[in-house]
Amino acid sequence: MRNLFLLLSLFMVMNGWTQNSAPKNDPRFKNKPLLIRGPYLQVATDTSMVIRWRTDASTRSRVRYGTVAGNLNLVKDDLALKTEHEIKLTALQSKTKYYYSIGTLQDTLQYGDEIYFYTLPARGTEGFYRVGVFGDPGSLSLNQANVRDQFVKYLGNDLLNAWILLGDNAYNDGSDMEYQAKFFNIFQDKLLKKYPVFPNPGNHDYHDVDFTANYAQNNHSTAYYQNFSMPVNGEGGGVASHNKAFYSFDLGNIHFLSLDSYGKEESKYFLFDTLGPQVQWVKKDLEANRNKEWVIAFFHYPPYSMGTHNSDSDGIMSAIRQNFIGILERYGVDLIICGHSHVYERSGLINNYFGKEADYDEKKYSLSPSTGLYNGSKNSCPYIKGASPDHGTVYVVSGTSSYVGKPDTSFPHAAMRYSNATDAGAGMLEVQENRLDFKWICADGVIRDQFTLMKNVNKKSVIQSAKGQAVKLTASFISDKYIWNKSKQDQRTIEIVPPVGKTTYTVNDKFGCLKDIFEVNVSR
Repeated sequence: MRNLFLLLSLFMVMNGWTQNSAPKNDPRFKNKPLLIRGPYLQVATDTSMVIRWRTDASTRSRVRYGTVAGNLNLVKDDLALKTEHEIKLTALQSKTKYYYSIGTLQDTLQYGDEIYFYTLPARGTEGFYRVGVFGDPGSLSLNQANVRDQFVKYLGNDLLNAWILLGDNAYNDGSDMEYQAKFFNIFQDKLLKKYPVFPNPGNHDYHDVDFTANYAQNNHSTAYYQNFSMPVNGEGGGVASHNKAFYSFDLGNIHFLSLDSYGKEESKYFLFDTLGPQVQWVKKDLEANRNKEWVIAFFHYPPYSMGTHNSDSDGIMSAIRQNFIGILERYGVDLIICGHSHVYERSGLINNYFGKEADYDEKKYSLSPSTGLYNGSKNSCPYIKGASPDHGTVYVVSGTSSYVGKPDTSFPHAAMRYSNATDAGAGMLEVQENRLDFKWICADGVIRDQFTLMKNVNKKSVIQSAKGQAVKLTASFISDKYIWNKSKQDQRTIEIVPPVGKTTYTVNDKFGCLKDIFEVNVSR
């Protein structure tokens, strides 16, 4: 024992240690805690933001923030000692940029001009909004890094309002260690610290080395539920779920629902059990949000796929298709985005199709013959929806944000307008007023699929005016070029002084897909 003590003492002296000093540059012997995870942004609303981070030792929490870089004049503290830090900032201005720093009451752990967030736009307001879509992103692969980088490259200096996850966020078991290595470390600097993420659980998020599969399904206690915060109290819009497994939120004129397609409620109800608490909440939420311009649902298990999972033979996928998605369609959900199947698949605008692949009939279930590409290619006009809820839904399977698997022999599914089992990618959702665009950005930077969905366009209006009075005409659609029949102006809104009597003005897009008619009646 004496010899061991002497050797240890010699080692300490050689490395500059004494009984009263710590080794130089060794963070383990400094009072300042180490930042292990974060910061990352959660539960974003138009007036609030949750900021989370993790330290190696229990400390008190402080966030400094302000609207001017270098002048963080506002402070929010939590005086409880903890390693999992969670600070909610409130009374913020909507769609506003805030710089922030995180730390303890004594030390700042991260700050700088690149540490900032934007609050969400005011609920119900129209604008130009971008939302990222990452499906099955946590495999720690080269594809994962490339998809992330190409997504960020496409974004450039534009604002990303938020990003959503489609489940299986950390393979294989969704353990906390895997979350650190395969999710937080990968997305931390380029996405998590700037853009709020809204998560969704997959089957791998219910794996856990401490629990049996059945226990994990019945209890929301895996790492996924510890690592994320969700707007379960209705603070982001929608009906409060009071359940971290499923929730809803608003982003401007878009209403989102994040649903749990693998876990159970009350130890027996899946998403496809329509009498269960999750489905009952879905009905209440959709009923309360009928006035939203866009409604998007996202969950892990897709109702249609012939990728690495077959929706004809997979019990959960089949049951969701047969028992549940009809509810979403009846309430007018515009877009349903899922992961799980490690391919990319995108349907047409379809309605009331709940059978197997062999049952698909284009004439019966498709509401548009178009490819939806809206790029001037053959038969590529936008999908167009009217005001009625039964005017169709588009289904996207995008489980390729970290790897791609071998598809089923029946691939591609008959209902899909585009399918890809070769490339990894992530989605970018872009919404401007009554126009929705979805782009699939691949690991090499190529956008291999895109589609456009529009609502309440191709309108006819009758306008009464007086002689000599200027009239403003505005196209119902968003386009990069407008062609008016009686004006050389090419803007969306033109101002004219029409002659006495009845004059018909029309405006088209450049591809001949869209046309508004204005009948202007001018009295003498």
